Amino acid sequence: MNIEKQIQEDHTVKLVVEVDQEKMGSYKKRAAAKISERGNISGFRPGKAPYHIVARTYGEAAIMEQAVDLFIDAEYSNILKEADVNPGASGNLENIESMDPPKFIFSVPLAPEIDLGDYTAVRLPYEWQAPEQKDVDAALEDLRQMYASTETVERAIESGDYVLLDVSSETTELNRTGFATFVRKEERDTEWPYNGFANELIGLKAGENKTIKHSFPKDWEVEELQGKDVEITATIKTVRGVTLPEVNDDFAKMTGAGETVDALMEALKKDVENRSQNEYDDKYFVDLIEKVKEGAALKYHEHTLEHEGEHVLQDLSQRLAQQGMDLDTYFKMRNTTREQFIESDVNPVAKKRLERGLILDEIVRKEQIQIDDEALNIEYNNALNNLVMQGMDLNKIRGGKKGQRELSQAIAMDAASRVMTRKALDMLKTIATGNYKPLEEREAEAKQAAEAAPAEEAGEEKAAE
Repeated sequence: MNIEKQIQEDHTVKLVVEVDQEKMGSYKKRAAAKISERGNISGFRPGKAPYHIVARTYGEAAIMEQAVDLFIDAEYSNILKEADVNPGASGNLENIESMDPPKFIFSVPLAPEIDLGDYTAVRLPYEWQAPEQKDVDAALEDLRQMYASTETVERAIESGDYVLLDVSSETTELNRTGFATFVRKEERDTEWPYNGFANELIGLKAGENKTIKHSFPKDWEVEELQGKDVEITATIKTVRGVTLPEVNDDFAKMTGAGETVDALMEALKKDVENRSQNEYDDKYFVDLIEKVKEGAALKYHEHTLEHEGEHVLQDLSQRLAQQGMDLDTYFKMRNTTREQFIESDVNPVAKKRLERGLILDEIVRKEQIQIDDEALNIEYNNALNNLVMQGMDLNKIRGGKKGQRELSQAIAMDAASRVMTRKALDMLKTIATGNYKPLEEREAEAKQAAEAAPAEEAGEEKAAE
């Protein structure tokens, strides 16, 4: 075969494959035999009719069509190997340019390619600071709210009350029925539809309503509300007063976070710190990967992005299913179509996810990052325990032992992916903070530590004696 390789701008490769007549002739003979096996040619047993009889009965075109299929099935992988092509998806026969000599044109999407550039020169300080005591105190108040008792009151709304209300607006995204909110003294970033909304309700009684005007900033997180001036009508349905539990050892035991108030406060402090650091890390690593991407060159075919978009839609579908909703209903609520939603919402998310994954995969490859068994076992057991805590009975998995084995493999693969991602992010962090050690230096340190270990063990045994 003679193969001409042409790289295209859309990250595909065009392969012009010219096949010698002798090779193609052998595939035509196999094709005729196969047609003969399927057909019913008078005077011949299946598969035994001569080539010229099959050609006279079914025509040369039918034989050639079958021969091309056999040729592609048998030779396609060899063509890719000989042309040194790393495919990113299944290719297709684009055209049969001629049959004398046989010349085929294949179009093959290429696997993504990435050049990280000088990624070890990227710098981004890691400046997370532990939360203040007021943040721990706020977490304690939230916990007290969880264990508070409530009762319906006939008075006007006050700070510290729970309120059930209907919210209506000409802006579709702001309509809610039977919406519950808590009237806090201080504002919280998590309040819907904006910070301070609940405090606008103070002074209203059950059955009363109020129209509230609000202007959303241009950088608001909900795209449909960015820069909008809206009117919201809040209709109060129920007002419930709250009685908070006292903070004592009995309360600590009730929460399960400790036996004493001191133990409870220590657990709260640790939880607040973890959540704060996780939030900081989420933004830090997004910014860091963007800085790496600025100096990187990424190439991938449209098919790769579409494939990632399917994963994004699948994730959304699963989240909606937990709320008793499907994608079609969601599209109707958003007043959009599937195609419009993919273009406006799915593709941007898929692009970020894809490029982030490509960068991290390349970091893993270049830095030769490995997964250690201890980290993998911890991640696996944590995932398994979470499923059990969510109510999954591992003994009732569909498919019996086979189903359990498949679930175990899926959990293990997911755990391995998370551990590898975490290690890649940690490597980027050491680079960005100026603590990076080249691979050769790390390998030398590991070798030195391995050689020193037997001597240390011998010294410990001698000391024990």
